Amino acid sequence: MPAMVLRPSTKFIKLGYALCVILAIAIAAYLKSTGPEDVRLWWLLIVPGFLILIVITRHMKQRLIKLEVLGDRVRYQSGFLSKMTRTEEVIKLQDVRVDQTLGQRMMGIGDLSFETAGGSSRIVMPSIDRPQLAADHILEMARAQRIRPDAEPHPSV
Repeated sequence: MPAMVLRPSTKFIKLGYALCVILAIAIAAYLKSTGPEDVRLWWLLIVPGFLILIVITRHMKQRLIKLEVLGDRVRYQSGFLSKMTRTEEVIKLQDVRVDQTLGQRMMGIGDLSFETAGGSSRIVMPSIDRPQLAADHILEMARAQRIRPDAEPHPSV
């Protein structure tokens, strides 16, 4: 089966960018229509500027998370300056779960999480597109590994 790379969805990030731009345009249009006597109110444009900084920060954090499904291994990476990488064998995966809030269901995204045999914590991939398809793909790879355990081992790096 081909390798799969999963990253958090940017649907809500794009929505955040759009709302910040709409808010900035609305404030600028209002201030422009009130005339030159309200020059002191142009500082209100700081609000969408501050909000867009929050959206940019969240966008950068999301882009630093990645889950790769590579043949017989699953590799979860996160971080920028200090990077955390966790690699697990697909055959050891247990309890693959998809959790979706109402908003996530409406947008077609969800949280994918799983535990491994003997693992101490869950690996959670937040807000990915088509989470059930990804879960099914991972479970199919695990099933294929169980059927033919004599498969060629993954090369060590």
